[in-house]
Amino acid sequence: MPMLPRQILSRLALASAVLVLPKVALAHSLAGDGGGFVHGFQHPLYGLDHLLAMFCVGLWGAQMGGRSVWLLPIIFPLVMVAGGMAGIGGLELPLVELGIALSVILLGAAIAFPWRPSLWMATPLVAVFAVYHGYAHGVELPNAADPTDYAIGFVIATGLIHIVGLAVGLGLYRMRGGEVARVLGAVISLGGVYFLVSAA
Repeated sequence: MPMLPRQILSRLALASAVLVLPKVALAHSLAGDGGGFVHGFQHPLYGLDHLLAMFCVGLWGAQMGGRSVWLLPIIFPLVMVAGGMAGIGGLELPLVELGIALSVILLGAAIAFPWRPSLWMATPLVAVFAVYHGYAHGVELPNAADPTDYAIGFVIATGLIHIVGLAVGLGLYRMRGGEVARVLGAVISLGGVYFLVSAA
């Protein structure tokens, strides 16, 4: 009997959690890469502002449904690479911390209210946020790290976070008409306000 899409996403989320949590085993197994892949993979996981924004992209995609389920989690890491390359290349991007904080606030609010715009509106919004997050990853590239390995690491980690957010969202939207997901979005948005105050 073939698996349903929700069953597939649940298994992907479980696999993602298994890959994300054991940082000690990961660090030992990849310690010889000069820190590029490992540092890139870990950076989205240890920065709460990055983690929440990327989680929200998956959660928001699940909320909107349709093509948003797969398009938003694909657009974000692809555009994030461009932002990362800009950061690695030393290009100037103003108000980076402000842009990251606003991404958490607005994505959380989009889930909380809930806002279901067309893809023509949602995709550019997610892309702009991805540039800021990618840039922040790029400028924090360790001196000894290989940019390609670093970029691969943070893109893989980002994709896994999106999958977890998507799976959580698909599960939560079956509970009490999505009320739990909206509360979660509101809490995340308030977290973004904290990041905004901290960045000021």
